[in-house]
Amino acid sequence: MNKIFQITITMAVALLTVTGCKSETASLGPDLTASPETSSPDNELFIFTGDQLFNKRYLKEENFDRLIGQYIKKKFPDITIKHVQWDNPGRQYQDLVAAGTIPDIILEDARRNTYRSIRKYDLQWDMTDLIKKYNFDTTKLNPAMMQQSMNTSDGKLYSLPFEGSDYLLFYNKDIFDKFGVDYPKPGMTYDEAYELAKKLTRQEGDITYKGYQQHPEYYMTYNQLSEPALNPNEDKASLVSDKWVRIVDNLRRFYDIPGNQFTTVKDFPKGHIAMAVDVEESIVDWSQNKDLNFDVSAVPVFPEASSFKYQPYSVGAFITKQSKKKELAFQVLAYLLSEEVQIERAKQGISSPLMTPAVQEAYGQGVQQLKGKSLQSLFALNNAMPAPRKPNLTFIDPKTSMVFPLIWNESKDSQTALRMINNAMDKAIEESKALQKEGTASPHL
Repeated sequence: MNKIFQITITMAVALLTVTGCKSETASLGPDLTASPETSSPDNELFIFTGDQLFNKRYLKEENFDRLIGQYIKKKFPDITIKHVQWDNPGRQYQDLVAAGTIPDIILEDARRNTYRSIRKYDLQWDMTDLIKKYNFDTTKLNPAMMQQSMNTSDGKLYSLPFEGSDYLLFYNKDIFDKFGVDYPKPGMTYDEAYELAKKLTRQEGDITYKGYQQHPEYYMTYNQLSEPALNPNEDKASLVSDKWVRIVDNLRRFYDIPGNQFTTVKDFPKGHIAMAVDVEESIVDWSQNKDLNFDVSAVPVFPEASSFKYQPYSVGAFITKQSKKKELAFQVLAYLLSEEVQIERAKQGISSPLMTPAVQEAYGQGVQQLKGKSLQSLFALNNAMPAPRKPNLTFIDPKTSMVFPLIWNESKDSQTALRMINNAMDKAIEESKALQKEGTASPHL
């Protein structure tokens, strides 16, 4: 069962350059081997875009400069920015730490990688005093994203929400038109989506139309009922509950519809799936298919949580403990999170933690592929709030998605599958605690 918790991440291996905002470039090798004293002049700020699960938009240096670098250059013309993107091999945390070239700012997955990267290498630092000093208003930021940052910060604040990636319901207009079914609208419940899925799952000649596809892993991890997989107050798993059974059974019924077995939401562009829940970035990717006539709506909701979409996937901005330029780094982050900059980033289809009407109205306006899509569906619902968790508890990556393989492959009922994963998680937590006492990194992060 411990294999459930092994983490496999396929990362790009393309070689990137390290670019400054003053059109200066340098190879990564010399920067990593140089001493900290010579590699970090007073006017240089080192930004590291880390091992983010979904977000690979900064793999290309021109994207970093277009979405981040140009704004820093405009506001802080005397600063040179050195940017490194996590890559395998040579550009990972252990490489930076070994070389003594610690970034000033890190952009990273806040939910999971605060533990498995930032805190593992002792890079965490509490921003609270600088937030107060510069009168930075955190109440303007997405409260669910803020809660996610606080949950991983031992009662402090190691990161500020920087950007996100939300989920939408994609629907194939041609399939709905073919079978005379009304399009989905924001506020549709899972019960209503289930009835649509039954109508739209059918065989027509050689074509099997699937009514609905939703990836179990993200549906469970970021569930809309805010049910925690880890106990909020103890070093235990928390999957044995009536609410977790409800969450599992709700999605399970869709895949019990004959012909609607789960394959992958990524099959949506093939044109035979009526509805699929996927990340917002797929709008641009799938718009490349000129034969695919689709639009987007808000994800279905539970009646008892009718205002909530998924919990947020949040990329946090961290200032490292080792940085000698913490105040400069914070001023840069505060500017990047200003409405002025967030409007421009939103135009490029970047989900903002800033929840002002001007930012939301700007979303996608600068991306040709997004024109004509119902983009404001992204803001029809609020992110479900991550459950608060007591500081200093052990974190493991829950892998709640493994409940569904037990159901599909071993014919387990929902309660049994949840209990099996719960027991495996409890064992993994105890193993992690033992390894932490020995000073060894946990394999379950």
